[in-house]
Amino acid sequence: MSKLLKSGILAAGMAIAATGAATAADDLMKVPSPHSVADTMDRLQQAVEAAGATVFARIDHAAGGRNIGMDIPANEVLIFGNPKLGTPVIRDMPAVGLDLPLRVVVVEADDGSVLVYRSPAAMAESHGLPADHPSVGLMTGALKNLTGKASAN
Repeated sequence: MSKLLKSGILAAGMAIAATGAATAADDLMKVPSPHSVADTMDRLQQAVEAAGATVFARIDHAAGGRNIGMDIPANEVLIFGNPKLGTPVIRDMPAVGLDLPLRVVVVEADDGSVLVYRSPAAMAESHGLPADHPSVGLMTGALKNLTGKASAN
């Protein structure tokens, strides 16, 4: 294979990889919050519980880092779900269990914090589910509502 052909194949592969990375970044929904990470996470957890969903875990990555002598900015994850929304998706595509229950990370920002989550439509697409799957729309609305409550003034 010629050097020129190899270079062209490498360049094409890099372009495809870069396009995939941009798409993955676009799949992340970001909601700014004027509150600290801890306060935003408390507000999110309260909103999730008030909506009748189950909180499975709350993970403090910064505390984990401190346990091994490493400091990172405040960073917490909430893992939660509602079987009425998730079970139909898992029934239709069992591998979606890799991405469910839902999770939202709250990270420190210069002027408060940012809630970040993967769009349910992107999650569905990555598993071969149609974007118009009924539960995907419900998850999208729920995440928008819950993160809106957590970030409200």
